[in-house]
Amino acid sequence: MTRTRDMTRGNPFGLLFGFAFSLMIGNVFQQLYTFVDTMIVGKYLGVTALAALGATEWLVFVMFGCVQGITQGFSISMAKRFGSHDEEELKKDMGASVLLCLVLGALFTIVGIALCKPVLQLLHTPQDMIGMAQVYLRTLYGGVCISFGYNILAAFLRAVGDSRTPLVAVSLAAVCNIVLDLLFVVILHLGVFGAALATLLSQLLSAVYCLRVVRDSGFARIGRADLEIRSERCRRLLGLGLPMGAQNVITGLGGVAVQSVINGFGTIFVAGFTAANKIYGLLETAAVSYSYAMVSYTGQNAGAGDYERVRKGFGAACVLGVVTSGAMSFVMLTYGEPILRCFLSGEEAVIAQTLKVGCTFLKILAAFFWLLYLLYIIRACVQGMGNTVLPMCSSFLQLAMRVGCAFLLTKKIGQTGVFWGEICAWLLADAFLGLCLLWVYRRQTMMREGK
Repeated sequence: MTRTRDMTRGNPFGLLFGFAFSLMIGNVFQQLYTFVDTMIVGKYLGVTALAALGATEWLVFVMFGCVQGITQGFSISMAKRFGSHDEEELKKDMGASVLLCLVLGALFTIVGIALCKPVLQLLHTPQDMIGMAQVYLRTLYGGVCISFGYNILAAFLRAVGDSRTPLVAVSLAAVCNIVLDLLFVVILHLGVFGAALATLLSQLLSAVYCLRVVRDSGFARIGRADLEIRSERCRRLLGLGLPMGAQNVITGLGGVAVQSVINGFGTIFVAGFTAANKIYGLLETAAVSYSYAMVSYTGQNAGAGDYERVRKGFGAACVLGVVTSGAMSFVMLTYGEPILRCFLSGEEAVIAQTLKVGCTFLKILAAFFWLLYLLYIIRACVQGMGNTVLPMCSSFLQLAMRVGCAFLLTKKIGQTGVFWGEICAWLLADAFLGLCLLWVYRRQTMMREGK
């Protein structure tokens, strides 16, 4: 049974932490999808296969980040409906969102499969890894509709305050993913295709579980009458979802451009960067969790017209974010190298060079990780108040900074210029979104007061 949570009442600090904690555990399990894939591929298929997965990383993010962004945008409208206690409109929003996801999923699948090979060639992917990279990408892109299915169901559940069901779903999927990875890669020798297939089947399991919970609960059960696409509703939902999807696409395109530079540094650098990125992604999950919690919290309270609670919640989230980022930085500095070793096999000289790349990246990230956590929280607050365009604009700034540093700073200071580009992008986005938050909050409160 789905457990809704009214976030318009109660202590903001406790609500946000309690909601985010479940999401945090779930996001850790979700990261295990790619974490386990990468570890098993690196150990059993070698450094070249590991580098092939690394070469596809941003292309995977572009597609599936867009899916997550679109569904998260749809959830803003649902959270506002829930906060204003309008259950009929909530069901209609959910029904329209499901149909839109089906249409977009089919479109994304066709485009993704058709373009993956030319894009890999455009990015100068080394010939020794391009074949495996293409197989991995096409397999994942073939399952975009599965990703849409899980993400829209999870977004709906988060919008109504249920963070427990997505946690259980992702936990089940993570266990399934580990078992299938071992079966497909180690026992059946299906290579990178097996790793991708394991991820898709695991996400299908999580989608089925979420669907069963939503259908079995008496809350907001969707009927045939709710499954309709009306132009006004679709424009409103897409107006929220597409900018958030575009935001992730822009971020991903920046990563793709940077990846083209990284590929030019050779297989060892790509492998070290890839392994470090997996740790980065795992430790970033808490920031993503606070972001989801803040969108739901802000959306519900904005829907109820209580902007004072929005302000208090933002302050509480910032405190949580800074403290948590400190803990994540400690993990990177203390346990980064031992974890990196789990991804690597082969000659000791190659492992040593790969470790040097990965450890350097982690040390730079650790010093400035608090900037990333604040970025997620500020952006989520702006989005939760219904403005998804300004966060999309911030992604253009991040894109410019990442690409600029990759192409220009690397010529001045060498390969580490790629790492510093990440930090500079966070700093610029924080400054821009901070100003945007002040403007949106003042505008919303003035509209509420009728000024």
